Amino acid sequence: MAQAVARETVVCLLAGGAGERLYPLTRDRAKPAVPFGGIYRIIDLTLSNCINSELRRIFVLTQYKALSLNRHIREGWSILASELGEFIQVLPPMMRVSDTWYRGTADAIFQNLYSIGSEPAKVVLILSGDHVYKMNYQLMLQQHIESEAELTVGVIEFDRAEASRFGVVELDSDGRIAGWEEKPADPKPSPHHPDKCHISMGIYCFNRDFLMQVLMADAEDANSSHDFGRDIVPRLIEKHRVFAYNFIDENMKEAKYWRDIGTIEALYEANMDLVAVTPVFNLYDAHWPIRTYQRQYPPAKFVFGQEGRRMGIAVDSIVAMGSIISGGRVTNCVVSPDVRVNSFTEIEDSILFSHVTVH
Repeated sequence: MAQAVARETVVCLLAGGAGERLYPLTRDRAKPAVPFGGIYRIIDLTLSNCINSELRRIFVLTQYKALSLNRHIREGWSILASELGEFIQVLPPMMRVSDTWYRGTADAIFQNLYSIGSEPAKVVLILSGDHVYKMNYQLMLQQHIESEAELTVGVIEFDRAEASRFGVVELDSDGRIAGWEEKPADPKPSPHHPDKCHISMGIYCFNRDFLMQVLMADAEDANSSHDFGRDIVPRLIEKHRVFAYNFIDENMKEAKYWRDIGTIEALYEANMDLVAVTPVFNLYDAHWPIRTYQRQYPPAKFVFGQEGRRMGIAVDSIVAMGSIISGGRVTNCVVSPDVRVNSFTEIEDSILFSHVTVH
């Protein structure tokens, strides 16, 4: 059943966000290409979820400042067998059906309907390239098929105090979506947990023919902002079979882990989740590996341990290859590749990006 669903699914990974709230990290790169966890890019988390879920036909839709993202995908993700129909293919805005860049998430998919329609598929899974989580998409696809849904939306129970940044979902007793508010000022609480509510994870599973009909109608609507959360989903829930899929976490921790890292603060906190003795988000799980492209650097080195001089040391930290901790001390940090920390330096609670030297 799982393999059959995977063969009938094509993935569209939205990776074109400008990422203004992550500036200056997005000054020269798209948000999904921002470094994360020392050696990764943000997009690696979603691409790894796809590969671990046996989904091997993936379109990556790019737009803003996409050069480094394109290079990363080309160098690190050219791993699939094209002769078997597998691919990770970058789709820049081609203006095939419009003379504009992508006007919203729905318009991005609409402008690439030719590519999506050319693949033998019954289901389209739409993902975002700027979230941190582990998810087996196969489970969502199976529920989508078994419930005979036309659209299934991935949801997670979230703190109500922070839910106004997302689409807030109301569910009926059968898991069908009965109400939707996009970024409401006062989110409606969950009936079972007053301090929680269900939010959209930005994951949409559509029957392909249904998706094409919906997007063609939306493209002709002059009043639409051409966005899934603001326009498409609210319009569909009354007359169509729209269900929620409750997120099942492959991170294997007590609390479910899903982070939207669209701000500097959120990116910092997600990185700090990696460095504890028992990390909140586990990169060392062989059950659900996270892969990336890594340049050829020598091993990390820690030097100057002689008496009378402080030893190069890192505690409760991730230290990537090519880095040298030379007589300094690093505590609770994420150290990216090719970093130099020189003598008598103390660094705490920090992210050091590649090629940095600290005196």
